[in-house]
Order: sequence, then structure tokens, then C-alpha cells
Amino acid sequence: MRIGLYPGTFDPVTLGHMDIIQRAMALVDRLVIGVAINRDKGPLFSLEERVEMLQAECSRIVTPGSAEIVVHPFDNLLIDCARDVGAQVIIRGLRAVADFEYEFQMVGMNRALDASVETVFLMADARRQAIASKLVKEIARLGGDVSKFVTPDVKLALTERYAGAGA
Repeated sequence: MRIGLYPGTFDPVTLGHMDIIQRAMALVDRLVIGVAINRDKGPLFSLEERVEMLQAECSRIVTPGSAEIVVHPFDNLLIDCARDVGAQVIIRGLRAVADFEYEFQMVGMNRALDASVETVFLMADARRQAIASKLVKEIARLGGDVSKFVTPDVKLALTERYAGAGA
């Protein structure tokens, strides 16, 4: 069984993430979406909320015969998470050249830790390349329309979160 790991904080999950997930499904039999706890980033949504959002969004794209999707929270090294879930490949999305340098360093470090786990990069669809969770949150916080960047359910979650925060 080919198992891939697509890691991220997914705070929140965007249409860019969903694009990578759908295309990654064609490459593996099981796609594990690793939701990083990453307390350093100070996420807007709790780990549990991010996991639930991903499970809901992914349930809409899984079809009979497609790759199985498992949403898996983790707070250890990415390479250790890959080992924990039996992944042979780490899948990373690239939006722009700016992402490449960081990702290049990560690949080098991960290969030094475990050369048996490969990393594959998928370019975001041209219509989705500018989408970043950080920017989506900023737009939502300031009352802008994020419907071009997230699903209706995620838009609602953002709207409710910022309305509750008194933004």
C-alpha cells in the first residue's frame, strides 16, 4: 500500500489545501493528512476544530475506489510522524518561489534523518497559488469576503470565530 503524508497546520483549511489533497489522492492508496499542533503559530482554531474541518471537507471528495483519507494530528518531528503512519512519501504543496527555499531545507533535513522517506512537491493550481491561510484569516478578521478561498463551511467557521472575538 502506498501511503502519503500531507502535513500542515490547516488553520484553516483552504481551497488551495483541498486542491493538493485531491491531486495527492491520485498518487497514493492512503493519504494521511497530518495536522500539526504547532503552538508557536498561535492557531485561530483548536487542533480538534482543524481536524473536524478537514474530516468534513475530505468526506466530500472521497469516492469509491479513491484513496483513503485519514486525518492525523501530530506534535512530533515530521519524519517521525511519517514513520508512525507508515508513509513512504511526504507530499508538500508549493505556491510560489518563496516557498521553495524553506521546503528545500526541509527536504535536506528530513533526508538526513531518514533517507527512505521521499518528498514530492505538487504545485498549487494557478487559480489557488495566492491562497495562504494567514491571508485568509486576515481578510476574514477585517470583514472581507473569503468565499473565493475557502469552502462555505470554513467561511462560516471564520465568520463565527471573528464575530465571537469582537473583531
